[in-house]
Amino acid sequence: MSSAKEPLLKLTGITKHFKNLTAVNGINLEVQPGEKLVIIGPSGSGKSTLLRSINLLEEIDDGTITFEGHQVGYVTRLGKRHLDKPHQICALRAEIGMVFQHFHLFPHMTVLGNVMEGPLTVQKKTREEARQTAVDMLAKVGLSDKRDVFPATLSGGQKQRVAIARALAMRPKLMLFDEPTSALDPELVGEVFDTIHSLADEGMTMLIVTHHMGFARELADRVIFMESGRFLAEGTPQEFFCKSQDNERIRGFLNRLL
Repeated sequence: MSSAKEPLLKLTGITKHFKNLTAVNGINLEVQPGEKLVIIGPSGSGKSTLLRSINLLEEIDDGTITFEGHQVGYVTRLGKRHLDKPHQICALRAEIGMVFQHFHLFPHMTVLGNVMEGPLTVQKKTREEARQTAVDMLAKVGLSDKRDVFPATLSGGQKQRVAIARALAMRPKLMLFDEPTSALDPELVGEVFDTIHSLADEGMTMLIVTHHMGFARELADRVIFMESGRFLAEGTPQEFFCKSQDNERIRGFLNRLL
């Protein structure tokens, strides 16, 4: 990706503590429009905390988040950092969609209702506008035939695809995927991978935290290895998987997965 472009997302010095644990330690990162970035690393290395910090689900202790050239998420009052106003945070989350390891679907709503909820309540769309958006997004993830059923009747892979459709219904400019296939049985991973692959082919900007090396090998423009809250190595998939063999720590991690 050309560094001459203004990044869609820029993280500067992002740090997050949990009591005596530094979960994210001074992370700097730029993500260009259309870039697909995959973050891998051992459990507890800070990957999910970093994604949650970008989406303001975790409040950072230091650093800045810049989105489309503007610092977002926090304001300074009397020399102290505070979270921005709730409506500003909601507006940012509409631009930065997030899909979780566990699907977090509303069990009392149909599939269609789940996907309509964001446009209705956050973006204040009319019911017809929200319905049309939901229908379109369910078609995109291949679930048009499931729109009137409830989540309990779906497989894990189908639930995750509904969660992706729900995030897409907000028309985000950036998608964050936090271990999107780790809660799935192996035979269901492929359908979610294919859905994310199709989004990548359409040019969606995305950050994917995963242990699924298919994402790293086939989708990523860049692969980053994270450990103990820091980025230890990064490169194109070809660079990363070749050079990582020289790093004993990364080599050991990959050998357990591949």
